[in-house]
Amino acid sequence: MGAFTDFVVPDITTRKNLNLSHDEADFTLVQPWQRYSAQDHATWALLYQRQSHLLPGRVCDEFLQGLAQLGVSAEQVPDFDDLNQRLRMATGWQIVAVPGLIPDEVFFQHLAQRCFPVTWWLREPQQLDYLQEPDVFHDLFGHVPLLMNPVFADYLQAYGRGGMKAKSLGALPMLARLYWYTVEFGLIQTAQGLRIYGAGIVSSRTESVYCLQNSRPNRLGFNLARIMRTHYRIDTFQQSYFVIDSFQQLFDATAPDFAPLYAQLAQDTLLAADEIIATDCVWQQGDGG
Repeated sequence: MGAFTDFVVPDITTRKNLNLSHDEADFTLVQPWQRYSAQDHATWALLYQRQSHLLPGRVCDEFLQGLAQLGVSAEQVPDFDDLNQRLRMATGWQIVAVPGLIPDEVFFQHLAQRCFPVTWWLREPQQLDYLQEPDVFHDLFGHVPLLMNPVFADYLQAYGRGGMKAKSLGALPMLARLYWYTVEFGLIQTAQGLRIYGAGIVSSRTESVYCLQNSRPNRLGFNLARIMRTHYRIDTFQQSYFVIDSFQQLFDATAPDFAPLYAQLAQDTLLAADEIIATDCVWQQGDGG
């Protein structure tokens, strides 16, 4: 996970068992699987059980298929090497262990090379429902199953390739909003109705229900330029969710050169996270109550 997503970075010197060395160039390390305690495995099992029971009927089929095809363990923190054997065969991706949030440019380079950085450590039992930064459950359970889907996998690689260019153009906040409202908090329209695909929702017990059933947030049609100028919240549930028609729509949105769009949007006023404008395709206007 790149730092551009605005998660709060704690003082990691206070977190147990984080004194592990990593590669200074790409921040990777060998997953220290033997360092997971019995409590860690029990926490993983509880988180997995809660979400796997909650998500059917709420999450997109592609996520559930990817989760099953990966063979993610329901009982203990998965071994990254085991998952990588299946992931490479399916889409050519692999996951790499990292100590936590990593610099933006390193994050983008990993994505461009079809490597997804996964934080190795797991939250404490008292942090089941709220965590200030991504851990292995968020990164692995939330993100990795969709990397088994060829179209979504290509979208994420294209996103990584565009990251360094956005950084050089001073447009990183715009690209960060696209990541936030798609990869982290995106919804997709299916024949069965609205479903979740964003990892920030998939890995959250409470937001998995809120995003689909609560009357407070807006649910708006996907629009690239609109998303890139929309603020987002990191301290509460989202006030707006954007709905795609398909993963192909996401992939196609990354095909053009974003430079002209960045120049155009630099002149536009940013929109509040709960704002609706005249050009929006409104699936549901939230009541904000």
